Amino acid sequence: MNTRQLRNIGIIAHVDAGKTTVSERVLFTTGEIHRTGEVHDGNATMDYDPQERARGITINSAATTVAWRGHQINLIDTPGHIDFNIEVSRSLRVLDGAVVVFDGVAGVEPQTETNWRLADQYHVPRIALVNKLDRTGADFARVVAMIAERLGVQPLVLQLPIGQEAEFAGVVDLLSMQALYWPPNERGQPTLTRAAIPANMQQAAEAARRTLVDLAVEQDDAALTAYLDGQAVPDDSLRDCIRKGTLTRAFVPVLAGAALKNKGIEPLLDAVVDYLPAPEDRASDLPSGDGFAALVFKVVHDEHGTLSYLRVYRGEAHAGTQVLNANTGQRERLSRVVQMHADRREELALAQAGDIVAVAGLKNSKTGHTLTDPAQPVLLEEIHAPEPVISMAVEPRSREDQDSFSRGLHTLVDEDPSLRLGQDDETGQTLLSGVGELQLEVTLEKLRSRFGVTVHTGQPQVALRETISRPAQVRHLHKKQSGGPGQYAEVVLRIEPLERGGGLLFESAVTGGAIPKEFIPSVEQGVRRAALAGVLAGHPVVDVRVVLEDGSFHEKDSSTLAFEAAGMQAFTQAQRSAGPTLLEPVMDVEVTTPMDHVGDVIGDLNRRRGHVRSQDQRGNAAVVRAMVPLQTLFGYIGSLRALTAGRASYTMQFDHYAEAPRQVPAHA
Repeated sequence: MNTRQLRNIGIIAHVDAGKTTVSERVLFTTGEIHRTGEVHDGNATMDYDPQERARGITINSAATTVAWRGHQINLIDTPGHIDFNIEVSRSLRVLDGAVVVFDGVAGVEPQTETNWRLADQYHVPRIALVNKLDRTGADFARVVAMIAERLGVQPLVLQLPIGQEAEFAGVVDLLSMQALYWPPNERGQPTLTRAAIPANMQQAAEAARRTLVDLAVEQDDAALTAYLDGQAVPDDSLRDCIRKGTLTRAFVPVLAGAALKNKGIEPLLDAVVDYLPAPEDRASDLPSGDGFAALVFKVVHDEHGTLSYLRVYRGEAHAGTQVLNANTGQRERLSRVVQMHADRREELALAQAGDIVAVAGLKNSKTGHTLTDPAQPVLLEEIHAPEPVISMAVEPRSREDQDSFSRGLHTLVDEDPSLRLGQDDETGQTLLSGVGELQLEVTLEKLRSRFGVTVHTGQPQVALRETISRPAQVRHLHKKQSGGPGQYAEVVLRIEPLERGGGLLFESAVTGGAIPKEFIPSVEQGVRRAALAGVLAGHPVVDVRVVLEDGSFHEKDSSTLAFEAAGMQAFTQAQRSAGPTLLEPVMDVEVTTPMDHVGDVIGDLNRRRGHVRSQDQRGNAAVVRAMVPLQTLFGYIGSLRALTAGRASYTMQFDHYAEAPRQVPAHA
């Protein structure tokens, strides 16, 4: 099809903002399904995994395709829980636009902010839907203000809600200046109808329309000139201006609705078609050419084999086409091409530029790999997974399960790049690491349900880091002579602390050929190897600048191996002189609690070494936001429920590493 009529979009939000309900209503409204499923009933189309239905949350991103106004919309519903944020990250990497769903009561929540920053990172244009406006405490204007304040963007309000909370009846469309309602038809299904704007809203609607036009016409010189001359701006011209501003991210269009009641879905679909980009609207850094180029953004394994999800950026490929994996240099064959409708597959003859499809038959392609025409090779930017902050020792309950245990874990880690497998050096146990307790819990349940393996687990452990607290300089000579060729390498290293999040930086300040240029990368390699295990307890070393200042070499006995060894030994020696210290992960925690339990919640957070940053009121509840060390949060949900008679809830996400107090054990 003409890619001008194609939209690749994602639906993203904080957990429980109503993302999957919006997706279900989109499927129903476009005729893709004929009966809506509900998240709370465990029968949502897009939440097809048994764990998703049992837990009432989205764990896996799910893709589907719908049609609206002659356009094909490839839609990805993503998880809202921080533990599964890799699904959001890799989806945004391949999408052209996004719908961000906000809870009309809660407004901008922590995970919304995280997802928003991810979308900024990938330069994804967005439209916003303020959902759940029929709920007690919903406040459209307050959410719009939060979007401006917390996300630092210009909201462009396209609709005003008619009524509030239980009285929410519809919306005023500020482009057509009509009221939109959804009364039930003879089958009891909500049906879009248009009417005059209620008299008591006419003045507010006219003021909001003027604000909308003022902002929109700035995107087009001709429209702005005509507007300043007092001419009316035609609706088509206004839509063009809104589209331009959305694509350049000058503003974010904001719509209103209540997805559970099927109110607001048709205008949302119209906005997707009218304002979000077609594939060619997104700037591409691909070199010119017509050869096939696609990015693998997700890999899943099931009883039928391996299924790899692709975003095609250039060219086309048929089932049976041979492609080159640009990351590995290996050839792969696309045995089948399918379009996904959640867990249902539809065979396609080919995959072409702009498509989001799944292919079977890839054996050695991982998430983030580029598949390309061997005659016109290209390498696309990879997808980066977050670093784990929590690990757990796992082992099969019976020795007979060892093979299934190993195969299952490697399969699950292959599917989720934010998981890691390692080994405890002291006990030899397998360590499963990830970004949160829920993620590890879900992974072990998948191991049981999909591979028939039940495991013993150790206590969760946080992923500590090591750093230094002061500068140090060392001169180290690596010299060995044992009959044959000798080893000689001398280096002078200076190390100094960096700001948190600075990583490990290596620089060379060697002058005058004291160390030949070909040996300097070997020194860096040695430093980076040594930094994998610090001197305090073997944790990775971060936030350190390493400067190679001087050294010496031997004409015959110097080698890359000798300088790598010298770099390792010098860095380890320098750490010991630089005040090594532990860093622990600190989480951004948001607790929503009834007002009468605020004191108990804050006192408990303080006992957990938490630092309360803010306290707000949201409806009849209090929202406490704090920075809390992850080490103190294991089992927090049970404690919180006990403190508040089960009435409070919380979310948390990794924020930063901070220096750990001396009482934190080095092997935590």
